[in-house]
Amino acid sequence: MSAKPTADRLDRINPSLTIAIATKARQLQAEGRDVISLSAGEPDFDTPQNVKDAAIRAIQNGDTKYTDVAGTPALRKAVAEKFRKDSGLDYKPEEIIVSTGGKQVIFNAMLATLNEGDEVIIPSPCWVSYPDIVALADGKPVLVPCGQNNGFKLRPEQLEAAITPKTKWFMLNNPSNPTGAAYDAAELKALTDVLMRHPHVWVFTDDIYEKLAYDGFKPATVVEVEPRLKERTITMNGCSKAYAMTGWRIGFAGAPVALIKAMDKLQSQSTSNTSSIGQAAAVEALNGPQDSIEAMRKVYEERRNLVVSMLNDAPGIHCHKPEGAFYVFPSVHGCIGKTTAKGVKITDDESFVVALLDEEGVAAVHGAAFCYPGHFRISYATDTETLRKACARIQHFCQGLH
Repeated sequence: MSAKPTADRLDRINPSLTIAIATKARQLQAEGRDVISLSAGEPDFDTPQNVKDAAIRAIQNGDTKYTDVAGTPALRKAVAEKFRKDSGLDYKPEEIIVSTGGKQVIFNAMLATLNEGDEVIIPSPCWVSYPDIVALADGKPVLVPCGQNNGFKLRPEQLEAAITPKTKWFMLNNPSNPTGAAYDAAELKALTDVLMRHPHVWVFTDDIYEKLAYDGFKPATVVEVEPRLKERTITMNGCSKAYAMTGWRIGFAGAPVALIKAMDKLQSQSTSNTSSIGQAAAVEALNGPQDSIEAMRKVYEERRNLVVSMLNDAPGIHCHKPEGAFYVFPSVHGCIGKTTAKGVKITDDESFVVALLDEEGVAAVHGAAFCYPGHFRISYATDTETLRKACARIQHFCQGLH
C-alpha cells in the first residue's frame, strides 16, 4: 500500500461549501434543470466601464511586468488615500500591502503570525474561510455564537469571556458575511474598550462590505473608533464587492510596518505581486468616479427589502433585516421536523437546503457552513425578478411542509 500523498494539515480544513453549492447548481443547470442559484457572494453588476478602460490602457501601455510584491506605488498610495478619505485612518504607503484578493490578506496575516495553539476569536455566524485559514496556520479558531435576538452581533461581555492568555487575534467582519450584521461607531467602541484592557490581543477587521450599508447606516472600523489600537490592528478591504471586481482579485490592508514586512515576505514566496493589470484597474476604481457604488447600493437596498418581506411570509421562516452586505440569514427552526411535499424529512438546515434545491430548484447555503446551524444564507446579488421568483419558490416549498 502506498503512502498517503497529502499532508496531515489538509485534514484540518474543508473545501469551501459556498463554492461547492454554486458548483452543484451549475451542474444541474448544465443538465437542463431550471435552477436559481443564490449561493455565491458575487455582485451581478458589471465592473464599471472606467475601471475596465484603465485595465485596457495598462495592457496597451505595457504595464504587464512584475511589480513590487506589496503592490505598485500608485496603488498603495491610492489605498492610503482611500483609508484617509473614508475613515480618517492615517496609513503610509509602506504600511499597505496589496494581495490577490482579501482571502490572501487573511491567509498571509494568519500564517505570518500564528504559532501552534494560538487562539483566534471569531464571532459566528462567520464566513466559511476564517476558521479553516486559522486551522491551516496551526491556530485554534474560538467561535463565539451571536444570536439573531441580538442582530447576530457580538456583545462586549461575550468578547471579554472569550479572551484567554492564548488569544492572539480577534477577527471581525463588518458588515458581516453571512448575516449582513453591521456595527456602528458606538457598538464598535464597546468592543474596542474590551480590547484596550487586553494588550496581547491583535485585531483583524475585514471591512470588504463597508460601502454596502442601508437605511443610512454607517459601519465603523476599529482604528477609526479607537486610534490607540492602530499598532495592533490589520484593516483589510478590497475592490471585489464595492466595485463589482470579484474576478480581478484585489485585496489590500493597512497595518504596522513590521506586520506588512512579514506578510510581504510570505507573499514573496507564494504568489509575489498580484496582477499588474488588476492593480492598474484598482487605482482607477479607488481614484476615479464613485457614483457606481451608490447606484449599486440603492438596488441592493430595494432587493434586501423585497427578500426579507417575502421570506417572512414563508411559513416556518424568520428573516432578520440586515444593515449591510448583500446577504440574509433566515432561521429555519420552524421547518425542522416537518416533511416536504415529496416526502423528505427536514432534520436540520442542510437537509432543508438540499430538499429546496431538489424540489424547487433554488440553491442556497446551509447555516452550518457558516458555523451556525438552523439557518441558511441567501445572496441577493441577483437581478430583482429572479429574486422574486426564487422567494416565491421558497414560499411554495415551505407551504408544502407538513
